[in-house]
Amino acid sequence: MGLLTDPSAGQGNLIKALLKYYNKICVLLYFAGIVWFCAMAYPTINANTYFSENALLPGLVKSQFSEDKLASLFHGELLDEMKKYDDSIPYPWLLAKFKQIGLDTYTHNFTLNSPLNKKEKYTGKNVYGILRAARASSTEALILSVPYRSSLSVHPSTAPSIAIMLAFAKYANKEKYWAKDIIFLITEHEQLGIQAWLEAYHGVTCGNENVLDHGDLKGRAGAIQAAVNLELHSTRIGQIDIKIEGLNGQLPNLDLFNLASKMCVKEGVYHTFKNKGIEYHKDPVKEWLYYFKNLLAMAATQATGIPNGNHGLFHRFGIQALTLEGFEQSKARGSSKAGFISIGRIIEGTFRSLNNLLERFHQSFFFYLLPSSDRYISIGLYMPAVCLIASALFIKSCAKWFKYQGRMSEEKSDNDKIDAPTEESIRFDKIIFVFLSTHFCGVVMMNLPQYLPAICDLYGYNVNTSIFYTLTALSVVFLLLPYFVPFRTCERSMNVLNIFCLLELGTALICISMNNFSLGMFCATVSVPLALCVNPTSCRYYSFLQRFLWLVVHPLVVLTAVVLVNSYLMFPEEKVKEMLYRGLDATQHAIVYSIVDSMIYGNWLFSLVISIFIPNWLCFWCVAVSAIEKPKNVVTVNKKTN
Repeated sequence: MGLLTDPSAGQGNLIKALLKYYNKICVLLYFAGIVWFCAMAYPTINANTYFSENALLPGLVKSQFSEDKLASLFHGELLDEMKKYDDSIPYPWLLAKFKQIGLDTYTHNFTLNSPLNKKEKYTGKNVYGILRAARASSTEALILSVPYRSSLSVHPSTAPSIAIMLAFAKYANKEKYWAKDIIFLITEHEQLGIQAWLEAYHGVTCGNENVLDHGDLKGRAGAIQAAVNLELHSTRIGQIDIKIEGLNGQLPNLDLFNLASKMCVKEGVYHTFKNKGIEYHKDPVKEWLYYFKNLLAMAATQATGIPNGNHGLFHRFGIQALTLEGFEQSKARGSSKAGFISIGRIIEGTFRSLNNLLERFHQSFFFYLLPSSDRYISIGLYMPAVCLIASALFIKSCAKWFKYQGRMSEEKSDNDKIDAPTEESIRFDKIIFVFLSTHFCGVVMMNLPQYLPAICDLYGYNVNTSIFYTLTALSVVFLLLPYFVPFRTCERSMNVLNIFCLLELGTALICISMNNFSLGMFCATVSVPLALCVNPTSCRYYSFLQRFLWLVVHPLVVLTAVVLVNSYLMFPEEKVKEMLYRGLDATQHAIVYSIVDSMIYGNWLFSLVISIFIPNWLCFWCVAVSAIEKPKNVVTVNKKTN
């Protein structure tokens, strides 16, 4: 604190150099962070994956699963049974099979009260069976889950997954070496079913109250340590893609990912990450480009905070989980297709390794990035990238503060020599009031979706459309906020407000990156260069330019731009007008889905953008729209001394 309050603090050589070169330093730090991030993909900088938990003993057990014919029989029966249930789960047949196998069998009912329409309710039912461990007393458990998809589902069928699950349950029930319970879970309505089951299992509510009625469970096992979600789309598998990204960017322990990769290699099944296998290139540029594309693909998925499989909802409960998605077609040339016996042995090897665990996953990494399935980047390597970019904001804020202190000390010295009027004094109370007012605007926007549905229901408006246009209208109205700032013409007060903005943005980016690096890095790359350009100025042309550029990085504008680019990549044959309509509709749905996700699952992307980034954007907007008067000619009076 002494450095910030001592008027003589800015007299050192280091501070003088900072004041002279801080613009160049900020630019250098920003590009250094970008280069650091890009360079991480090069294999000589990152490292090969390895097992930290030796208790897993992966691949050391001889596989004994041979129930492939039984799996084929289950698959045929299930397909016939599915024809009787067009849009619901055939729970009588599933319950009968679980009971025939010898499992403790239960059903679980849940209800979703639509968060944006109180009149709409959706019901669902999960089916699960528990294999009680012969060598323990239900203190620990593992999960093998499958999302049930009816014939009317828009997603590929998972019937082969249920068939191999039942066959593996039949095989596992005969073995006596299990030290952990195994829960075989079949869920309805994709992630909604698994969320309801997890909430009921742990007796908690993750989203808003009275939205998801998770019901009660009649049967429980021990504390769940790990889970594997299975999504096989064919009885002959040419490729298994391993999915790990979870809710709010959480990832499973790296050892679990390594275990799944090891089991696929052991059984000779071609496996991928982000639908790309392991490739080797002689050309260093092509090699780096291959890894960099994979890294960007993972970052793009993680930044959304949306799980790319049912496994992603386990992580918040301390349960390490991933999804194995099997496709009939393979991108590898000459690769053979695997049948039920190979898939069953992958599941067997994975669960027998997990059965060896003496304690919860605690070694290896929970924070990492994967440029491929056999290489990783740890948090100690990737965090400097966003820290370098964010440090540019801190450097500029420090330089502005020292400039302010220097001017104050000079004026104090001049006032001691002559009696001259000074500029308008800084009122920190007014600055803090404006700063808090912008964040109050964010609170209003964040709580709007909870109350708007009742108003829309009263007047018969469409809720989804109303939310989108109301948020857009509020964003436009809040653009007028700077015109009510009492110190709009005071350059010093605006500089202090600018310091607040820089410090808040830099701190928010680093904090977000600690939990979801991809989101923090994306926000830093887009916002930091323009945030560095925002300054209170009396130049009319520069003021107009910075207002325009800062409007470009408004969160709603960025979202619309991302959706439009994605629409163009997916539908390049469409005309411009049709693409704009499609992009606008997709943006509207993206906002509504993010709100629904926050209310049901506890996804904090919507709350984060509305409560932090939009208020911070408004603070910078107040600085950009400041009306600083041009400095007038100052006549210096020199007193003659005897």
